[in-house]
Amino acid sequence: MNLKEIRAMINLMNENDLAEIEIEREGMKVKLKKSSADVSEIYHQTPPTYHIDAKPPAQHPDAQSTPADSNNLEIKSPMVGTFYRAPSPEAPPFVEVGQIVEVGQVVCIVEAMKLMNEIKSEVKGKVAEVLVDNAQPVEFGQTLFSVEPL
Repeated sequence: MNLKEIRAMINLMNENDLAEIEIEREGMKVKLKKSSADVSEIYHQTPPTYHIDAKPPAQHPDAQSTPADSNNLEIKSPMVGTFYRAPSPEAPPFVEVGQIVEVGQVVCIVEAMKLMNEIKSEVKGKVAEVLVDNAQPVEFGQTLFSVEPL
């Protein structure tokens, strides 16, 4: 699936006033979902953002990761973009080292194509290390956080 196809899906959503669309093709599953109003307010009432939930095959061969400890779990970037630890420059980070995270908890934002995508933890544990600096570019599959399992 390429950028033109994703843009076409976003246009389709806007033209038909859809809140969510999901398409699976060629082993790739893409789910586009308009964010809720409360998330838009965080970003100074910008137009609705879209969460792109792409679930590619297991592991991308070029993915970069830097696990802090082999026993630790990893939270990886599901896309290429810019990593942000907080919802705005003035706000505190979503998570800090030593903090317990739950499955489904927002841990950061990855901006891709001017869209702010909340990244949620798929693991439960204590944040051992933040492996990316704020406002730095990240690659697909790059480890963002190292988490000690509970």
